[in-house]
Amino acid sequence: MTSRREQSLTYVLLGVFSLIALLPIVGIVLTALQQKGGGASFGSFDGLHFDNFKRAWEDGNFGTYLKSSVIVAVAVVSLSTVVSILAGYAFGMMRFRFAQPLFYLFLLGLMVPMEAMIVPLYYDLRDLQLTDTYWALILPQAGTSIAFGTFWMRAFFRSVPRSLVEAARIDGASSWFTLWRVLLPLARPAVLTMVVLLFMWTWNEFLLALVMVTDEALRTAPLGLSFFIGRNQADLTLLAAGAVIVALPVVVLYVFLQRHFIRGMVSGAVKG
Repeated sequence: MTSRREQSLTYVLLGVFSLIALLPIVGIVLTALQQKGGGASFGSFDGLHFDNFKRAWEDGNFGTYLKSSVIVAVAVVSLSTVVSILAGYAFGMMRFRFAQPLFYLFLLGLMVPMEAMIVPLYYDLRDLQLTDTYWALILPQAGTSIAFGTFWMRAFFRSVPRSLVEAARIDGASSWFTLWRVLLPLARPAVLTMVVLLFMWTWNEFLLALVMVTDEALRTAPLGLSFFIGRNQADLTLLAAGAVIVALPVVVLYVFLQRHFIRGMVSGAVKG
């Protein structure tokens, strides 16, 4: 049992670290809401200036950039989620030849960073005439995301009691029926946690878009923000507004799915 003193100390430490994490975010938001030429100052806040977001949206062409990011993120997350569930179920619940070597092959996607693959990947996609297309952004990120998703879902399926699967088999359920009607409802927190993580990583990907895309219409939000910063280095309020615009979709998604995200992090999804 945890004593009241230990519990109070835990809350104090969590509060302090939460404050440290939130202060930079609050500073950026306050900067984005100040008048032009202002800076982040908690003591001299002079009102809310939402026109900064309008100026940043129009000057930075964020409508186009956010559209590209949404297309890429939705495609990557959708493809990765479906394939990861199927692969995780196969590796976690089924027994077949070369299961372990194949699983370790999947894990290479987690071990090899994008920086190590970017040059040969560029030449391969250029030979296939896929550079300057959405496919150049979707396929590589889907590959690395499937590697993580397979590892994540395999861990969940291995934590499911075997008796549940055996009972479904006794009732005549096929492997397909067992996965989608019996196990997947239980895996909802794990799947939603994986979706949030994959969306966040895909949305924030910068290097791949920088190398693979030259057409402005295909630039993703983080890449577009870097060009926007280069053109407006002197206006901190405009830069802060642009940063808030780019970060907002991830924040909104997390707020809507935070309960499932936390459940997935602390439940069967992290058991091996």
